[in-house]
Amino acid sequence: MWYDGIFESLLALRDEERAPQMSAYMRNQFPFLGIPTGPRKAAYKKFLATAKKEKIVDFDFVDQCFKRDEREFQYAGVDYLLAIQACLGPEDLPKLKQYIQTKSWWDTVDGLDGVVGSIVQRYPECKPILLEWSEADDIWLRRVAIDHQLGFKEKTDTALLEEIIKNNLNQKEFFINKAIGWCLRDFSKTNPDWVRAFLSVHKNDLSNLSIREGSKYV
Repeated sequence: MWYDGIFESLLALRDEERAPQMSAYMRNQFPFLGIPTGPRKAAYKKFLATAKKEKIVDFDFVDQCFKRDEREFQYAGVDYLLAIQACLGPEDLPKLKQYIQTKSWWDTVDGLDGVVGSIVQRYPECKPILLEWSEADDIWLRRVAIDHQLGFKEKTDTALLEEIIKNNLNQKEFFINKAIGWCLRDFSKTNPDWVRAFLSVHKNDLSNLSIREGSKYV
């Protein structure tokens, strides 16, 4: 397979001393090879450049990444999807949903929300799917729905953003409230008046965390 070299390169960088520290940072939910971000990305940079140039979409590679135990393999899978995101379309959302719900934690999910956001921005007809995700039982699908417009700036669909956040008000889940705060803070750099008004209207239903994060620049 074209990606065998990626796996071999990552395994060759294993650091037994660093691995336990990295695992502890993620609450010991996943084993790690112990590879820092820089060397990890350097190990497969040329492979991703080739995939992006040739517009390769190989979900078998990502499947294999998510089947591996060590977390760095999932990072490689997410980085690959980010690299070829322009090649993905609405038909790929079910596959991305699968990855969001596999070995879920913020470190992979927050990368995947950028991939999902890319699809929604190019195919607005997918917006109802994100609304559906915003009410899912799975907090990670809801987190992606909340944050998928990060970086959209003036292209942000404020009606969609408002409805998604309203579907997640009065929550006790940290990762949901943090996501709300992040998306409000991000959009406040583009439209502080909108964010200020939203915070004012929903102040009694937003968590202190969401308000603190969301009001940082307003």
